[in-house]
Amino acid sequence: MSTSSQAEPQTVRVTLLLAGGHQHTLSLPSNSPVLVAVMKAVAAQTGSDRNTIPPSQLFQIPLDGDKRALCFPSHQLVGVVTEPPIYVQSKQTQMAAAAPNAPTPAVNDPTIPSRFVHLDNFFSKEECDRLLQYVMERESEFTSTTTSTGQADYRHSTVLYHFSEFSEMTIERVKGLMPKVLPALDRPVFVPQEIEAQLTAHNEGNYFKLHNDNGSPDTATRELTYVYYFHNYPKNFTGGELLIYDSKIRNGYYTKAESFQTIEPRHNSIVFFLSRYMHEVLPVRCPSQKFADSRFTINGWVRRS
Repeated sequence: MSTSSQAEPQTVRVTLLLAGGHQHTLSLPSNSPVLVAVMKAVAAQTGSDRNTIPPSQLFQIPLDGDKRALCFPSHQLVGVVTEPPIYVQSKQTQMAAAAPNAPTPAVNDPTIPSRFVHLDNFFSKEECDRLLQYVMERESEFTSTTTSTGQADYRHSTVLYHFSEFSEMTIERVKGLMPKVLPALDRPVFVPQEIEAQLTAHNEGNYFKLHNDNGSPDTATRELTYVYYFHNYPKNFTGGELLIYDSKIRNGYYTKAESFQTIEPRHNSIVFFLSRYMHEVLPVRCPSQKFADSRFTINGWVRRS
């Protein structure tokens, strides 16, 4: 795993609402300069003091592979509908929240909400019971986790890399869910080149700090991350929530926004999200410190060719 934030842009469906009731829909990469300029033009026109609004600019957007062009002045732009949603904050909103003597901040970069799919009952009850028994019998085979960057105190947990019976079962089921999961994440359906799997245990004080899963050359083809949660009953740990951060685009790269989605580690559930998303695992509290009371996961990555 890596802490780099470079990743491929997401496609955003953009409907431009123009004066006179006209509208036009197009698809743009989420890091498109045109998209950023359009969102800033909308934000700039929300001020009550018209003298603060910059002069109108001319938008010239090529269509159909440069066969046509959509041209309009920015003052004719009434609003924008984006899917997935993108939010901007006007200068006036920022000024109201700032200290009285603070300098006026620039318009915020658009925030791109993170998407995820969280499914229950991934395994049957009998399969869950067998998996738990399998894990308990192999406690001595778990080893300390590491990261590709080799950073100390960045990740604390234990892992089992070889568990063929359940890794193969997990991989086959993950593969079977791709036609459902990929469209829900606004990604085209593809045949995975490879699906990876490892079995991880988080006990007292274990965590994984902020990172993404495809920011290095050897992980660049990871498209999706998945995490399957399971644990003993009664549940004897707290914490261990997964935080998936929303994104901003700065200098052509995805970076972490301040907002995030919180995923509870529900027993026998699996969550899917884009590997480029910045995410972290909060510390686990397990008072007994018994291995059997750990927060267990089968986690891995779906690679594209």
